[in-house]
Amino acid sequence: MDGFHSVGAFENRDAYFGWVAGQGFKLPQTREDIWLPQGAAGAGATAQPAAIPKELSDTAWFTERGLSYLQGRGGKPWFLHLGYYRPHPPFIASAPYNAMYRPEDMPKVVRAASPAEEAKQNALLAYYVNNVKQASFFQDGQQLGSAMSEEQVAQMRATYCGLMSEIDDHLGRVFDYLKQTGQWDDTLIVFTCDHGEQAGDHHLLGKIGYFDESYRIPMIIRDPRAAANSSRGSIVEKFTETIDTMPTILEWLDLPVPRQCDGYSLLPFVHGAAPADWRTEVHYEFDFRDLHYSAPESALGVPMDKCALAVVRDEHYKYVHFAALPPLFFDLKNDPDQFVNRAADPAYAARMGDYAARMLNWRLGFAERTLTGYRATPGGLEVRAA
Repeated sequence: MDGFHSVGAFENRDAYFGWVAGQGFKLPQTREDIWLPQGAAGAGATAQPAAIPKELSDTAWFTERGLSYLQGRGGKPWFLHLGYYRPHPPFIASAPYNAMYRPEDMPKVVRAASPAEEAKQNALLAYYVNNVKQASFFQDGQQLGSAMSEEQVAQMRATYCGLMSEIDDHLGRVFDYLKQTGQWDDTLIVFTCDHGEQAGDHHLLGKIGYFDESYRIPMIIRDPRAAANSSRGSIVEKFTETIDTMPTILEWLDLPVPRQCDGYSLLPFVHGAAPADWRTEVHYEFDFRDLHYSAPESALGVPMDKCALAVVRDEHYKYVHFAALPPLFFDLKNDPDQFVNRAADPAYAARMGDYAARMLNWRLGFAERTLTGYRATPGGLEVRAA
């Protein structure tokens, strides 16, 4: 993107594999086979470690690239977007992270009694239940993701947790460097990610559909300044969105937040003063047009520009609006796992209408904001103060 330059791009993976080879590791003919489990072909979800050692994992490589950048700054100001690939398919971890967690300690899977029962809720859900393959998540996976047993899901989750702990350890290396170089108390740290993972819930794998698992992500902020001392380490039980990241960083830098920005700074929470008018609901959207590995658009016969859904969710209800499919409405107090669609229930008609109106109000407010905050005058565009 404009304004950024890469210090460790992973798009074609050539740089990573070149680094691995440069460390003396003999790459297999198919380079990606370094992520296959040791001696367990066809295993799918497995506790076996990856063929690549932890010192040469892609998480280690990203960390090395990030540290090299920081070391090269020579005391000059910097901004680093350190983006790790894990936890990401293939879900297999290098030792010792592969065995760091026990499957029996993992949260139980949340899903209907069978894939067929799950698929009854919605045509898009049915498509994913009947088409997402394990091979997209384990190189040697053989069946549909919805065919995974509870034991297999538990093992996959244990491995996933191991991959997260590997990132924790490598972030520790970065934090140690900042402390050793006297930068720890001058650095704003924002830890978040791009999406969640179904991880077997609702018989699904991946970041798809409209369930919360695909959208629930971490948001951890460390402001080193004394103003944050009173609330340091606290947990905020409020709805935040990814779009809050940019205004948070800008405010911390004492830079103006553009009026067109959709999000809001989270620094008031960091400083222990929750805004009185903070959002009471969260919104997210999903585009399910055909991709090279998934074709719901064709399967459902929905035009490309209609392959969209949007969600408004608060603590009580969740409304899912489709451009070309029937809506969904869930009573989260009585059905927190969202198995029962109340959209056609007369008892919920008025309530659903209210949430549909909320959706429309939200869309109207954020649909097009290129010129928000400006007004046309004989002398040209002027910025409105309020």
